[in-house]
Amino acid sequence: MSLTQDRITEKTFAREQGLGTAAFHPVLAPGDAAAAFAAIGAPAILKTARLGYDGKGQATVHSAAEVEAAFERFGRRACILEQRVDLALEVSVVLARGADGCLVTFPVAENRHVAGILDTSVVPARAPQATLEAARAAAAKLAAAMEYVGTMAVEFFVTTGGALLVNEMAPRPHNSGHYTLDACATDQFEQQVRALAGLPLGDTALLAPATMVNLLGDLWHDGVPRWERALQDPRVHLHLYGKTEARPGRKMGHINVLAADPAAALDAALAARRRLTER
Repeated sequence: MSLTQDRITEKTFAREQGLGTAAFHPVLAPGDAAAAFAAIGAPAILKTARLGYDGKGQATVHSAAEVEAAFERFGRRACILEQRVDLALEVSVVLARGADGCLVTFPVAENRHVAGILDTSVVPARAPQATLEAARAAAAKLAAAMEYVGTMAVEFFVTTGGALLVNEMAPRPHNSGHYTLDACATDQFEQQVRALAGLPLGDTALLAPATMVNLLGDLWHDGVPRWERALQDPRVHLHLYGKTEARPGRKMGHINVLAADPAAALDAALAARRRLTER
């Protein structure tokens, strides 16, 4: 399989590998709205099949008319209607696979989104060990089935009933893997180079529990953030992306914090981000 970043293709492929997904139905033309809604019901989410990220190209719908209206707003681009499931949490697995078939996975991240944009990743994810191992195994199964080479991420929903559902695949280093820059023996970007250069893959061991928090352009609303205040905590690792224009919702950088346990890392990372805008 060639990963096309097409949601319909991804979910169909996951189903073919025996993995669970939320119920879905393609919407490729205005006339598909009624059949799709009849199959999925409410509540549901209409998503563009391609080029949707950070909450873009998504609309919650409660009727066939709302499906058709959202489809028109999206410019009649190919879409997928997905069942909205009862979430306990969202997790992601970042992995690397070489051309020789060697595959390694990083520790599973627990992700929280705000307005459709990844806000925090806590590692290791605070979920039953069986769930974490199942996520790693599912991600590895997908990568092997498509003979993928490089770093990739697979995002999962964990339902309140404990079901593990494939949500999305990202054929590249991923935002939820940025914690690896400071918290793992080898980071996701080095793994990408190693895999594509035919080198042995690096150790993915977690050095300490960690949290990554995204820094969006909103933080620049009242001027340049106070970096020195975040860095008052010696556990804080600041990463800026060198973007010249800060816009609301635009990812400008992130903070990583390592601590004794995941909860402590999360608290420290959130506190550091809050200090950025203190005046």
